[in-house]
Amino acid sequence: MTAMHHTPSDGTGAPVPAEPSGWRTMLLACGMLAGPLFFAVFSVTGLTRPGYDPLRHPISSLEFGQQGWVQALNFVATGILVTLFAWGVRSPIRVLGGGRTIPVLLIAFGLGLVGAGLFDPDPISGYPPGTPPTALRPSLHRVLHDLFSTPVFTALPVACIVLTRRFAKVRMIGWALYSSVSAALMAILFVLSSIAFAQRLSSLTPYGGFVQRSALAVGFAWLTLLACRVWNQARTHKDRVECSNCSSTSPSTNVAEVADRPYPRPDFKLR
Repeated sequence: MTAMHHTPSDGTGAPVPAEPSGWRTMLLACGMLAGPLFFAVFSVTGLTRPGYDPLRHPISSLEFGQQGWVQALNFVATGILVTLFAWGVRSPIRVLGGGRTIPVLLIAFGLGLVGAGLFDPDPISGYPPGTPPTALRPSLHRVLHDLFSTPVFTALPVACIVLTRRFAKVRMIGWALYSSVSAALMAILFVLSSIAFAQRLSSLTPYGGFVQRSALAVGFAWLTLLACRVWNQARTHKDRVECSNCSSTSPSTNVAEVADRPYPRPDFKLR
């Protein structure tokens, strides 16, 4: 008689994916790679541009010039990595009760980065050299760039807030505090960078690039640590399932039953 194949549950009746496959583990790894790749590329690129000041100018201004394609590609590649991570993180987030909200927000964040790479901004804060502080009339590609950039600075803080509630509900206090602080910092720094780039506060304008980078650093640090924890938990669970398959000597044990063991709640303890 063939053993009945069943769908595991998280205790609430909702199906919970079990042993993560190799492709899912690779999708989770995309979240660990996105932030470091993004910062490494724009940091190195910024050092090679005459007249470009990382403290003053936004990251997107690196899309200007003959080498502008490098930063444009950086936006697109990072956005794709974030979107792939959003698809892979669905199962662990579902265990926390996050539903589809977090993946959707992360996808919006990723697509925002892609769009920012496809559409150039207008010159701002005097870069490229010889251009005015702000454009008198925004171009269409600048409007589209700003439109896509909005979820980059809004979707990720909202994701932090949503997960703050989920972490608190399951008594993951460290991650709840970390997520709430990250959301607040990103929101504050985003507002300050917007004021700086709009040339509305002369004392803040020279530091608009630094403030913008700080906002993204906070957000990508949170995303990277989240990806590291989820990926590590996925690998641990996968190894346990494989170990169970190898060490099982009972002839009545069905491989499908082992693979259907519920995906464990991710270990988000801050060590």
